[in-house]
This record gives sequence, C-alpha cells and structure tokens, in this order.
Amino acid sequence: MRLRATFVTTVTPLGVANVVRAASSFPLVRRGGAATCRKACARVGLLVLMAVLASGCGHRSDVMAPIAVSEPEAKQVDMLVATTRRPSDDPALRYSGERGEDVRLDNIVVSIPPAKAREIGKVQWPATAKPNPLQAFATTKANLLQEDQVMPWFRKASRGKKRVLVFVHGFNNDYAEAVYRFAQLVHDAKIDAAPVLFTWPSRGNVLDYVYDRESTIYSRFGLGAVLKAAVDSPDVSDVTVLAHSMGTWLTMEALRDMANKYGRVSPKIHSVYLASPDIDVDVFQRQVLEIGEGRPKITILSSQNDLALKVSTWLAGDVQRLGATDFRPYEKLLQQYGITVIDASDAKQDDVLGHSAFAQNADILKALGNSFLAKPEAGRGVLLPVGALSNIAVANGAK
Repeated sequence: MRLRATFVTTVTPLGVANVVRAASSFPLVRRGGAATCRKACARVGLLVLMAVLASGCGHRSDVMAPIAVSEPEAKQVDMLVATTRRPSDDPALRYSGERGEDVRLDNIVVSIPPAKAREIGKVQWPATAKPNPLQAFATTKANLLQEDQVMPWFRKASRGKKRVLVFVHGFNNDYAEAVYRFAQLVHDAKIDAAPVLFTWPSRGNVLDYVYDRESTIYSRFGLGAVLKAAVDSPDVSDVTVLAHSMGTWLTMEALRDMANKYGRVSPKIHSVYLASPDIDVDVFQRQVLEIGEGRPKITILSSQNDLALKVSTWLAGDVQRLGATDFRPYEKLLQQYGITVIDASDAKQDDVLGHSAFAQNADILKALGNSFLAKPEAGRGVLLPVGALSNIAVANGAK
C-alpha cells in the first residue's frame, strides 16, 4: 500500500516566489499501520512547515553579474570560490544547483555597505539588479580563474599571513546565498586569513533535501582537492575549515578521505569548526575514529533549539543529529577525543529556524575572528555556553 500526499501552501513574495507543491510518496507497511502513516505524514508536514518558515528569508539569486562600485565607504571582501556546480547560462546566476563535472575556480569580490547602514550578522540583499552599494551587498567582480592564477590571488589576499579559511556551506543554499553569506561572515568576524568558499550543488530548495545530501557525496572529490592543494602549497602554513549544517558531513568525509589516502590529516589543518552539524551522531564518531590521532582541533557549535535539525532528525528516521545533541552525558568522550562543544541554544539570531547562529550571533562572530590571532591549543574536550565565548577568544588572542 502507498499513500500519496500533496501539500500546497502559499508563501510570501520574498520566498519561493510561487506556490510550493510538495508531492511525496511514502511506502506503508502493514506492520506499521496507522502509526506508520501518521509518522510519514508528520515528516512531510514538518518539511513543509520548514519551507514556509524559510520562505521569509528569501532573496534574489540573480546578483552575480558584477557592477561598478566607487563608494569609498563600502567595504570589499575578495574571495576565492571553488565549486562543483554546473555553470549557468545566465551570468546573473553564474552557477546552477546542478552538478558539474569538475572543480571550477572563481575570484569573486563582494561590496558590503558601511557599518552605519547595516547590522552585524545580516546580509542586505539587493532589491534590484543594480543595487545601491551604500544600502545593499553587491558583486563587483566575478572572474573565472585558471590554476596558475590562484597563488597570486592568495599572496595578495593573505597579506603575508599564510593563513586560509575554507568555508563549506550547508543545505538549501544557492550560489549567490553561499557567496553573500560567506562575505558577510568574513567581514563581520574580521577574518584575518585568505577567504576560500567551497560551494557544492545545492538546489536552494528545502524540498530537495535528498538531492542536496547526495550532492555532498558527489562533491567529496572537490573539497578534497581544494584542501590538498592548500596544504601542499609552501605559501600556506595554516588552514582553518568552517562548515555549516549538511556541509559538515562533507567536511568530515573529506578529512577522513585525506587520512585514509595519506596516513593522516595534514598538520597544516589546525582547526575545524562544525556549526549546527547535520550529521548522524554514530556516523560522526566513526569519522573521528577513522581520521585518527592526528586529527585537527574540532569545535562543535550545537543548539537544542535548532528546528532545522529537528526536521532533519525526522527525515533520518529519528536518528539524533550531532548539532542538536545534549552533550552533557558525553563529556568524557569529548575529553577523550579533544573536542570542544559550544552550546548555542540560547544564542541570539534572526533565523526563525535557529540554524544560523554561527553567522548571525555577534559573540560567535567575534570569537571566530579572534581565533585567528593565535594558533589553537591542542583539544582539551570541553563543553561551554555561548556566553563564555568572548572571554575565551580574547584570552586566546592575547597569547
């Protein structure tokens, strides 16, 4: 027996832009009966609810065609973008959510309005194709790079520091959202490292969870290639990886692959931050074990109020997600593996799903920026509230 359920809901103009139709088929086995039916319908209902809530965070995707910006008050974030997405025929989109055949490199520069015109943690999306740079983010450069152009870019972007921040975005991100969110984070956290974005083929639609998950599997080769190129360069001495949501699984898999292929993760990869990780807790433990003793210092940003991860838990068959775990019973394991957990359950953020504190909370942004002031200590395995972050970051930076 199969049940086909269709849910139709109208969203705001800022959202998906039309009517969202979620039509899904769920196999029902007789031994589950009505209870199985209720669970299946509840899962779809939660997914559609997330779609409605997320629709309020909608934005234009056609913002990648560069415009000239001459406003001296606007700030510039100059980043390298590596992607496994398929190129789009529309230069305003630049890349689609479909899968490309290889890794493509771009140099993207994003203009950010002056401090007096914005709030920390917010991306001010353009309302038109030609935004006012004093009021909204804007793309000012978008050039395809060849491999021999990467190191000249890095030497300029790192300003002699030899440090790289690699960001791996999460589920439900189109190309523009990944680029603008990373630009916002780099600017607001005052990141003192060359910013590198790895963007994989997400369709930017909450109803494409399974497609996005399989796109992370597809993209392991790409992130692995980017990390290997970074650690092999004599111009790079320190690599920090920041990953969010579904991108954390991709990151851990790339690190596991590196350990399996080369005997260990490169010691140049000092720190890995997993923000709201959408990873099965058992899978994460296996990944940590397979990465081995030479693993980087891992910090997990978790929240028990993360609605997106609650939905993900349902979709995964009620298997706990790492980013929504109560870690208090696991403090001994954290100490054993040298993993730090920041409890962001009460962190202030604008995301109605409670899934974006890493980029929207001022304390977390400040701590992330300050982490580049000194090399990280060896992992000690601690569980901390988000309120303790600012003091810890300042203390580390003063060393």
